[in-house]
Amino acid sequence: MTIPLPLVFKGAPGSPYTRKMLALLRYRRLPYRYLVAGSPQLANLPVPKVELLPTFYWADAAGTMQARTDSSPLLRDFDDAFHGRQARPSNPALALLDSLLEDYADEWLTKAMFHYRWHYQADIERAGDILPRWRGITTSDERAAELNRLFSQRQIDRLWVVGSNENTWQLIEDSYLRLLQAMENHFRRLPFLLGNRPGASDFAFFGQFTQLTHFDPTPMALSLKEAPRVFAWVDLLEDLCGTEPQADDWLDPAHVPETLLALLREVSRTYVPVMLANAQALVRGDKEVNCVVDGVAWRQQAFPYQGKCVRWLREERDALAQEDRHAVDRILEQSACLSLFNDKIGT
Repeated sequence: MTIPLPLVFKGAPGSPYTRKMLALLRYRRLPYRYLVAGSPQLANLPVPKVELLPTFYWADAAGTMQARTDSSPLLRDFDDAFHGRQARPSNPALALLDSLLEDYADEWLTKAMFHYRWHYQADIERAGDILPRWRGITTSDERAAELNRLFSQRQIDRLWVVGSNENTWQLIEDSYLRLLQAMENHFRRLPFLLGNRPGASDFAFFGQFTQLTHFDPTPMALSLKEAPRVFAWVDLLEDLCGTEPQADDWLDPAHVPETLLALLREVSRTYVPVMLANAQALVRGDKEVNCVVDGVAWRQQAFPYQGKCVRWLREERDALAQEDRHAVDRILEQSACLSLFNDKIGT
């Protein structure tokens, strides 16, 4: 695939996936033009089928400008198109772990971000005051107040969609606290999730944490109290263009540290059962997911995209050579994540 430079894309500071890709592009030293959502320069650019942030724009082989969304496939496209400083591990077994952790951040950790932002009054007020102004700094106070009210209420009403309700809010917050503690322990030993250089999963976690640890008051206070290393790590991930990664900076899948296994066990405790239940609901044609997570009844909207995520992860594992599959399965079994790949989905 030929992708022209500079990369042109639309995003917003409050979008974890925008922040994920901005940090990735800085690390990859890829030139870009970043257009904030609402910018007049976007007027003549195409609209994607589904409006997501970030949205990247470049012409196809016929010269027709296309709008492309979805950070994970885009990250892989950039790894294939541009040589050097790749974000994906070269070892296929480790790359699967990277994919799993990236998807956990993108599909589960975002639930904590959405929950904290629209559950607590202080967080609601900050988001409502700031998010509309990111789309137009000269917006009048009256219009900003109206947007605050409309946008905030819409988001609060959608909390159930991601699974946050009166029965699950404590589960979500407990999971966030355990994650902070697991990452704090891991960063005592290594500077990144999979060794001494960042992977796709680092940028995915960073994107969510730019909101959780650096914008929304309630989870930010918790991170400062419980995980100062995680808070500092987010600052460092913002711009890694000056780092010089080496080929041997990745972990050896045969010798992963216990701190990484602990992090993966948290993945298995929450993300895995929800993703499996969502995939099963899609097979049945259900509009809602109902399952038990960590002893708590979980209910959310069924997401076709999350069904694709499970399929993509399974396809990546199925494509592994026998030696690589054996190596990663040992880690998945130790961390109780193997069911995501082995449990039957369907009637």
